[in-house]
Amino acid sequence: MAEITAKMVSDLRAATGLGMMECKKALVEAEGDLAKAEEILRIKSGAKASKMAGRVAAEGIIGSFVAGGVGALVEVNCETDFVAKDPTFIALATAAAKAVVEANPADVEALAAVVVDGEAVEEIRKAAIAKLGENMTIRRFVRYETDGAIATYLHGAKIGVIVDFKGEEQVGKDVAMHVAASKPICVSKDQVSADVLEQERKIYTAQAAESGKPADIVAKMVEGRINKFLAEVTLLGQPFVKNPDVTVEKLLAEKGASVKAFAMFVVGEGIEKKVVDYAAEVAAAAQL
Repeated sequence: MAEITAKMVSDLRAATGLGMMECKKALVEAEGDLAKAEEILRIKSGAKASKMAGRVAAEGIIGSFVAGGVGALVEVNCETDFVAKDPTFIALATAAAKAVVEANPADVEALAAVVVDGEAVEEIRKAAIAKLGENMTIRRFVRYETDGAIATYLHGAKIGVIVDFKGEEQVGKDVAMHVAASKPICVSKDQVSADVLEQERKIYTAQAAESGKPADIVAKMVEGRINKFLAEVTLLGQPFVKNPDVTVEKLLAEKGASVKAFAMFVVGEGIEKKVVDYAAEVAAAAQL
């Protein structure tokens, strides 16, 4: 049997990022062959990842990457906020965003196979799972490629915004920050869906009808409410968060800038989190 030295264990740990005991066991199994031991750990890491796949991952971060006129946001989820702050997990999110920018994958499944800096995104994910012991998923991404400029803004890594715009760099940053704070649903009123407008119109019509005013007055009241709604939900119609005396539309006009599109991700948005009643669990255990 080959002698397993501390240096061998240290080298394998540096190469894989896994625990010391896991590395030592793999070296013993591989009879001291470092390459074979690394292969063993990769296989076991994949098995560990698959076992965790059913666990809810609703925490995480938004990763971003911009290169020239191409930018991306990626939501990567894990199980706890503690792991979301780990450098290995953060590196996974950054690598995923970089892969989206460089390879333009069709979907999350295609993203998994993209090789970035010499390693497939899926292998980076499995290695992170093996090291940190939590399920991790790449949930979604958005990619913009433009002849203008790209701005991104991350608010504590839990909210991410990307903006496709033309104008000075500071304008793009300000608009991205505004989107994170005011959460518009689209750039301009012509982009609001007909279904959304129809639903709002029905509600406002029913409310105005209760006033008992003549039909023509009710119609004007409804249109007034619709216009107010459009100003509230569209980027251009909203008061600029850093100066509420002007709308974003006016700000852009003053700066000779324009916004083509934006997207915002909020970590865990729409994921049903499991609520654990620890008191009930303890009480049930006490009865065993």
